[in-house]
Amino acid sequence: RRNRRRVAGETYEYWTLVRTAKGPRQEVVASLGKEPGLESRVRHGWEQIGDLLEGRAPGVDWAQINDARLYRGLDVLHAHKDALCRHLQERYRSLFAVEFEFLLYDVTSTYFEGEAKRNEKAARGYSRDQRPDCKQVNLGLVVTPEGLPVGYEIFAGNTADVTTVEEMIELMEKKYGQAQRVWVMDRGMVSEENIEFLRARGARYLVGTPKSQLKRFEARLLEEADWTEVQPGVEAKIVAHPDGAEDEQYLLCRSQARAQKERAMLERQRQRLREKLAEIDASLRRRPAKDLGPIERRLGRWLGRSPAGERLVEVKIRQDEAGRACGLEIQERPERADWARHAHGAYLLRTNCTERDPAQLWHWYIRLTQAEEAFRISKSDLSLRPVFHQKTERVEAHLLVCFLGLALWRPLEMWMRGKGLGHCARQLRKEVATTASTSCSPCAPTRPPPSLTRSVCASSLVPTAPWPSSSIASASTSPPHPKWCKM
Repeated sequence: RRNRRRVAGETYEYWTLVRTAKGPRQEVVASLGKEPGLESRVRHGWEQIGDLLEGRAPGVDWAQINDARLYRGLDVLHAHKDALCRHLQERYRSLFAVEFEFLLYDVTSTYFEGEAKRNEKAARGYSRDQRPDCKQVNLGLVVTPEGLPVGYEIFAGNTADVTTVEEMIELMEKKYGQAQRVWVMDRGMVSEENIEFLRARGARYLVGTPKSQLKRFEARLLEEADWTEVQPGVEAKIVAHPDGAEDEQYLLCRSQARAQKERAMLERQRQRLREKLAEIDASLRRRPAKDLGPIERRLGRWLGRSPAGERLVEVKIRQDEAGRACGLEIQERPERADWARHAHGAYLLRTNCTERDPAQLWHWYIRLTQAEEAFRISKSDLSLRPVFHQKTERVEAHLLVCFLGLALWRPLEMWMRGKGLGHCARQLRKEVATTASTSCSPCAPTRPPPSLTRSVCASSLVPTAPWPSSSIASASTSPPHPKWCKM
């Protein structure tokens, strides 16, 4: 049983063993399982914790567990997706006081190595994993500003991001109500239809905009007045709607680090494009071509590979008197180069929120990185890939398991930050993997290794005071005499 006392302004915590009709039961660890048929809350003892952590019910032989049986279990699990999401909602509210009034939405994709013929949603589309040769499905994920996963939906692999917004918003409103919630999305989700959809539902939004819209604010971008530093190297200022609309405002941002990155990327593209154009020009000068088709396709291929550099030049095929392609006419466009130099590192946000503090709006939007980080965790630490399943339902159940893993991973990171143990759950996982369990006599209190103590506490996810390395978790039985320590 967990106990807590305050003495002279200090908080102390300790644990005791409780004797039941079946013998001592460890009440230290969080609820790892409940024996079927028992009405009372009975925790499994230390000798059964290993089975539970391995995913094996106590008393079940390993020989009875195989991949096929686990895969069939996914069919049962998938039917409880909505119930599990509702349970997570309740736990987030009770543990972290989350109100779901501020949600972040983003979309990623995951691909299949095989043909995926039996998966109805598998299709080729825009691949974020640089695998356009593979079929994929798209995964739309909604998270809180803290990075806690709230809900998700699976879309066909050829679904455009912008077309998923209405379905996801309707789903979230069905679960959490149609409140004046703030939605944060990147520019890939934005269209005028989606903006009107959000307005009609009374929702607030803070979204990115296409880079092309910066041109409408060129004068304000070049002005050096009214900029507010929202972070070292990042500045922002609120600008009015160019059409005079009062129910919407824009946030103009510029980043020095982003400007350097974009400048370097553009220079690389320009240099590579110049080299290829010079190569094609030299080839045509040596050997003029009668058929212009292959030359045009070759030019289009290289111009398409350098879209930023392509906007800064104008290329024409020069022909001789016989109509043969004998070279290229390459003309630089300095006016576009000047604008690109001014626009480097700048981006534009659009919102109907009434907040007038540029720093606050910027910090709201930058939290979108929590969704991106969730995707990285799912694909690396939680083994989202490879997907070995073939059926649509099995693939969706596999993604549900990854979603539930993320729902455990994020609170663990929050707990670690609160305990001063860092913020990398990956490192904690490595330490736990090297921890060996030992049996101890209930009559002789022992000092568990600090790593084991912290691991046990991590599994409980119970908010407590910081845990120093000198902590001792002691317990005795008959009579219960707590050995307690300063936390």
